Amino acid sequence: MKKIIIGLLMVTTLGLAGCGSGKATDSTETTKKATAFTGEYVVNADYVEKNLDDIILIDARGEEAASKGTIKGATAISWQNLALVEEGASGDEQWGLIPEPAELSDRLGEKGIAMDKEIVLFANAQKGWGDDGRIAWELLAAGYKDVKIVDGGFAALKKADLKTATESTKLEPVDVAIDSIDQTHIIRTDELKADYADYKVVDVRADKEYDGEVLYGEAKGGHLPDAIHIRYTDLFTSKGTLKNKKELTKLFEDAGLTKEDKIVTYCTAGIRSAYMQLVMDMCGFKQVKNYDGSYYRWAKVEDVE
Repeated sequence: MKKIIIGLLMVTTLGLAGCGSGKATDSTETTKKATAFTGEYVVNADYVEKNLDDIILIDARGEEAASKGTIKGATAISWQNLALVEEGASGDEQWGLIPEPAELSDRLGEKGIAMDKEIVLFANAQKGWGDDGRIAWELLAAGYKDVKIVDGGFAALKKADLKTATESTKLEPVDVAIDSIDQTHIIRTDELKADYADYKVVDVRADKEYDGEVLYGEAKGGHLPDAIHIRYTDLFTSKGTLKNKKELTKLFEDAGLTKEDKIVTYCTAGIRSAYMQLVMDMCGFKQVKNYDGSYYRWAKVEDVE
């Protein structure tokens, strides 16, 4: 009789332990969702998987990277495809800027990027340059209404077991008509120079760049006068996803920024800083402009520290 009672107690105990384990797992998943970054321009890998047939998925790393492995169905476009980089060199007045509306319309139309579709972009998150953020920033300025970037980038999509391929998808050309480029989140050298005292300027480059090393052909090393240093890589967790809004807001405020400030972000060529502008916007810092000429241009024509 004692053996039977002991056996029943063991089964009951194991059953309760099993229930407890299930609750812990549910709690963990809830915690993950609660601490994940959320915003109007960000989606996760699960969203992409569920909506793959209805979106235009763009591998913002470009054709070369995509040829080594991309998500099946993604079309490869680099930021250079949508910028003035064909003539001159980095630091020249127009190099790296957004083309005029008619030319940008042609470039996007040739790539099949329809304005009435949802556009979702991915790149390499903290291990990359923010290429997806740069293209998203440009598409939004051009009048595209439904633009997202994938939290965690290519690595997150692979981890979610989305099918991969070594050839990107070529979309059929479409008609794209861009009337104008919204300048709300764009600033150019002359405007920044004229109104410099009105802005808090944020350098999002790596430590070596900020401290003066010339790594990418800049005219000279250093940083813009009185620039606040918030690294692009500081936006991410160790797992490569964005930190949550509370953490990022604290990061920005600890650096001396407020949501009422007029802010300019810059990097080497306006790529990482475009990503930063989008993230700051989603955290409530609404008066942020990306300097797309960035350090390449400023170092060539103005003084640095």
